[in-house]
Amino acid sequence: MSSALHERPLSSWRAKLHEIIFEADTPAGKAFDVGLIVCIVLSTLCVMLDSMRELRTAYGATLNRLEWGFTLLFTAEYLVRLVAVRRPLKYATSFYGIVDLLSILPTYLSLWAANTHYLLVIRLLRILRIFRVLKLTTYVGEARLLTQAIQASRRKIGVFFFAILTLVVILGSIMYVVEGESNGYTSIPRSIYWAIVTLTTVGYGDISPKTDLGQFISSLVMILGYAIIAVPTGIVTVEMANAFRHASNTQACPSCAAEGHDNDAVYCKYCGSRL
Repeated sequence: MSSALHERPLSSWRAKLHEIIFEADTPAGKAFDVGLIVCIVLSTLCVMLDSMRELRTAYGATLNRLEWGFTLLFTAEYLVRLVAVRRPLKYATSFYGIVDLLSILPTYLSLWAANTHYLLVIRLLRILRIFRVLKLTTYVGEARLLTQAIQASRRKIGVFFFAILTLVVILGSIMYVVEGESNGYTSIPRSIYWAIVTLTTVGYGDISPKTDLGQFISSLVMILGYAIIAVPTGIVTVEMANAFRHASNTQACPSCAAEGHDNDAVYCKYCGSRL
């Protein structure tokens, strides 16, 4: 914390840049974010239109130029974001930093691998900023609470996932023995696939038991699936209740651009810099 306390403040032009790019409290900041969202929507629309054979044949060159234009614009914007924070690496490895980078890479990758530019639809994740731009703080808070709840329960969910993985392996092996290859259960991995589909109550129907014992086991697995669904839901619900106790705002840290600080926070809880 001591090193963070003595961090030099951003220069005036970088502070102004940070205010425009990362905050939506000023007319300039709001105009920047609204313009960015419009560009994101238009660039995603270009990618979707380019996937239609008729339009690609007629307007492929124009759509390609537009796609590169938006990519260069977003590349410049990404570099400016790195300049506008005290800790560029901290921002680059944050959720929004990674999304910003992934939103421009597919176009460059398309120079070596065909059709990778269609992955540009990941840019839609950047529209999550619209809640902050439109001052929908209630939705921002709800989204952040859900994220915090999932992060807090990741270990419990990990244990639950491992238990389910063990269960489907056992069930798949049992069904392989009970039904056999003649009834479509040609291997244990394929029987495990059946167990996953049945336990999650998806039920594609491409594999189904034919023997009485197999159908009885299948019925138990389907009932068990409904019971299991409640477990992760309960885990996340408890963590959400805990997260509701802490109020936060949308102020962005000038060093790492992280949000979600408490209303009375003086320092960033992620990097320790002064807010």
